[in-house]
This record gives sequence, structure tokens and C-alpha cells, in this order.
Amino acid sequence: MFSHPAHVIAFGLGSGLSRIAPGTSGTLWAWVAFIALSQWLGEFGWGVLIALSIPVGWWASTVTARHMGVLDPGNIVIDEIVAFWLVLWLVTPTSLVGQALAFGLFRYFDAAKPGPVGWADRLFHGLQADTDRHAWTKAGWGIMLDDLVAAGCTLMVIAIWRFA
Repeated sequence: MFSHPAHVIAFGLGSGLSRIAPGTSGTLWAWVAFIALSQWLGEFGWGVLIALSIPVGWWASTVTARHMGVLDPGNIVIDEIVAFWLVLWLVTPTSLVGQALAFGLFRYFDAAKPGPVGWADRLFHGLQADTDRHAWTKAGWGIMLDDLVAAGCTLMVIAIWRFA
């Protein structure tokens, strides 16, 4: 993990190295980090952090996937972290129960990949690293995209529930 700074970022400071459900571990880490960082970051600060984390996550995912020789390694969790931060940022203020419901919805969309999440996930699965010279760059975006779509689906369900 410490052989390159991109690995530390991509593996969510080690949360993605969990042998059991690394995506869930990364999302839990994102939740704890959100609670801790919210003491210092206001709405604007979260917006900036999330906006910067998307291209940094793409870079870290690209570098780490290339170093691992796998186009979409399950241990890369920066995608879950950034996407869940986006969810929490946009549903806050909410109770701990509201955050737990957001967590459950996000994990459902990320793991089951229904509808648009599955579509976003499949966009980059046909890549061949040996024949497409841009496969690793595309893979980095692919790693990030399906989780951002899962975040969008989570937020849509929460909005419908809140305002219907």
C-alpha cells in the first residue's frame, strides 16, 4: 500500500484492504471521516473537497489499477469514499438514522448495480489493457463512475422519500 501515494488514496488509507466486503469497509470509513471532518469543514469546504477528490480519485484509481494489473480491483475504495461523501454532504443535516438509511441505500445501489448503476459499470468492462492504449485511464474513470451514479440514485430515492 505504501509503495506509491496513489495506493494510499485508492485503498482508502487501508480500509479497502479488508478481506471481507472492502467496498462496505471503504464506505464505513467514509462515514467516520465525514463525521470527523465535519467539525472543520462547512458546506463550501465539503464541496471543494468532493470536487477535488473526484479527479484525485480517478488518478489514484488509474495508477493503482495499472500497478495491480487489474482494470477494476475490488480493493480500490476511493470511489465509494467520494461518492458516499457526496451523499452525506447533500443529505445533511440529517439524524444518525437518516445517515444509516443513506448508507444502506448507497450500499444497495453500489453492490446490486440496478439500472443506471449497472449501465455505468458495464461501460468500461469491455476494456482490453493489451489492445487499448487508453484502457488504464478509462478504467480509472470507470472505477469512479458507477459509484457516482450509485450516489445519484441514492440521492434520488432520498429526495422522493423526503418530498413526496
